[in-house]
Formats: sequence, C-alpha cells, structure tokens
Amino acid sequence: MPEAPTQSSSVVALRRAAHVHPARNPGVPFDLAWLDGLRVNQSAVERRTATLGTRRTVKKDAQAAWLLKAVTCIDLTTLNGDDTEGRVRRLCAKARQPVRADILAALGVPPHTITTGAVCVYHRYVAAAVDALSGSGIPVAAVSTGFPAGLIPHPLKLKEIEASVADGAREIDIVVTREHVLTGNWQALYDEVREFRAACGEAHLKAILATGDIQTLSNVARASMICMMAGADFIKTSTGKEGVNATLDVSLVMARMIREYQARTGILIGFKPAGGVSNAKTALLYQILMKEELGRAWLEPELFRFGASSLLADIERQLEHYATGRYSAFNRHPVA
Repeated sequence: MPEAPTQSSSVVALRRAAHVHPARNPGVPFDLAWLDGLRVNQSAVERRTATLGTRRTVKKDAQAAWLLKAVTCIDLTTLNGDDTEGRVRRLCAKARQPVRADILAALGVPPHTITTGAVCVYHRYVAAAVDALSGSGIPVAAVSTGFPAGLIPHPLKLKEIEASVADGAREIDIVVTREHVLTGNWQALYDEVREFRAACGEAHLKAILATGDIQTLSNVARASMICMMAGADFIKTSTGKEGVNATLDVSLVMARMIREYQARTGILIGFKPAGGVSNAKTALLYQILMKEELGRAWLEPELFRFGASSLLADIERQLEHYATGRYSAFNRHPVA
C-alpha cells in the first residue's frame, strides 16, 4: 500500500499556493494588424502535443497534489435538457466537498479545504445555485447568449447575460457567432464580444469559441485574439455540445495566443478546455500544457478551469487508489 503524504508533502504545498486574482481584461481597440501573420503549422502543433505525456511525468505524491489542484480548477457542470433544481443543488453540495472526507484524511489534507472552481448551469438555475452555494465562496457560472448554438437575436443575448448577473452569476460563459469566424468578419466578432463584456458588468466573461465548428487552427488563433482584444477574461474551447470539443491541439494554439496577448498588453487571460476532458490522465496532460506554455499561475482556478462533470469522479477514484492502493467503482464517487 502506498504511504499517505504528510502535511509537509507536495500535496499540501501545492494546495497552499497563493491565489492572486488577476486584473480584469479591459480589452484594447480593434486593430486588424494584430492578426497579421497569424498562421498555424498544424504538423508542428501535433508534434508538440504528442510529447506532453512522454517528456514529463507526474507520479506518486506529486500526482496526488496535481490532481487535488485539478479539482479546484473544475467548473462543475450540468447542462442537460433534463436538469432539475434538485440536481443542481446536489451538484452544488458536491462542489462544496468534491473529494470524500476519508480520502482527504488519508492524504493528510484538512476537511473543507478543497472546493471546485465554480458551478456552471443554465440561466434558469442560477438563483438556485447561488442559494445552494451561499457562504462557500464558490462562484456560479452561467452559460448564456443562446447556448450552445448562439443563434438567438443579439438583443436577447444581452438580456440573458444581464438576467444571469442579476440572479447572482459571477461568471458568464458566452458563445460567439461562428459565422463571424467562418467568414472572417473580425470586426463583427469584436463588436459582439465587446457588447457582451459590457453587459457582464463585474461578472467575468468567458468566451466560447466552439473550436470544433470553426474548422482550422488558424481560425482558432484569430478568434482567440479578437475575443481577448474585445475584453474576454477567459477563452474557452467548446460548449461540450459540438462533434469535436476540447483537444490538446486547439488548446496549445489558444495558450500561445494568451501568451502573445500578455506580451502585448501585460494582461493575464484565463483558459478553459471544455468537453471531452473526462479522466485524470487527460487532466494531467492539460495541466502540463499550462505549466510549460504559460507558467505556474495557470495551474490556479483564477486562470485555468476545466469545464467538466464526469472528470471529478475519475479524479476522486484515482485519489482513493493512491491513498488505499485499491480502485473502487465509479458509483462510489457520485457527482450529482
């Protein structure tokens, strides 16, 4: 049986890392010159992402520490047609205590010190989630602007954002109009996201690119840059409803655009892969990508989130295996 990490282990050291929330992204004036030369070498991207799991490994107590950190970066999500208030409240309870108390005890981690990064729901359930999370410090994120297709009238998109903010959402996950990207209408994309940013008020804006729909990695790069120019605080891969959702390839391209935007403006932009990140092994690859491409700050929930639901169950299962030496069934790690 593996030995449980002690209070001086890297598990606790990583958990205690300082959380300094970056300044909001005010955006910059539209400048098409920022897109000049934005071309992506797909073969080079594929070679880079293929090495993530081979050049660096995270094992034993360090792996437990990284997985605990991953839990704190999860936007615990339910976005189904059969959602109910009861399901949302159960999800919020899980967000408050995402890892079973006996597993935390075996890892030497005090109870009630690990929570998820946020809970993500449809507008209908924002008020219920805010109530269920009262006093926890866990923000509610609302998907908005006609999620997932984003094809409702623009004035309704703005009203939906404003309604979610009024109900207590502190983060708004908007979907961009894919047509603007596919037709290269970058001014329209900028104007749209700029208005979404204004409607959010103090709530953070996460711009969903729907990378599986916009066809090329060059489009991903350009759309990422335009959304950041317009004031997005996070850029997010997918709604989770596309045929292809988060991949390491698109995530690498988006991470490098974040790095480029930071070099130009000094502003730190968050990143959220969503859809398809369903197991601990994949989560570790994304964390390695963030660490290598953007740095240590992007291992914290202020700048990095997973949009996921089933991921939490697998991470909890892996942590139990680390603590006890035994694997358990998924049904012992309910999410909602």
